[in-house]
Amino acid sequence: MPLTDLAIVHARPRDKPWKLSDARGLYLLVNPSGSKLWYLKYRFAGKEKKLALGGYPKVAGHILRQQGIVYPCGGQIRNLP
Repeated sequence: MPLTDLAIVHARPRDKPWKLSDARGLYLLVNPSGSKLWYLKYRFAGKEKKLALGGYPKVAGHILRQQGIVYPCGGQIRNLP
């Protein structure tokens, strides 16, 4: 289930960085400093990779889902416009 803006706004920093899962490898990393960054976790050639997509609120989760970042087309990750 996708994250809502309300859940993201209420995510408070902790002593260590922690993740809020969104959908299909997309997650929000909440750092102790209070910054919130979007990442996409995926596999390439059998190895787990992580792609940084930007910070919240500059990059919103619904924008990433609409642009097809979370839902790969033909097994490839689409680029942001």
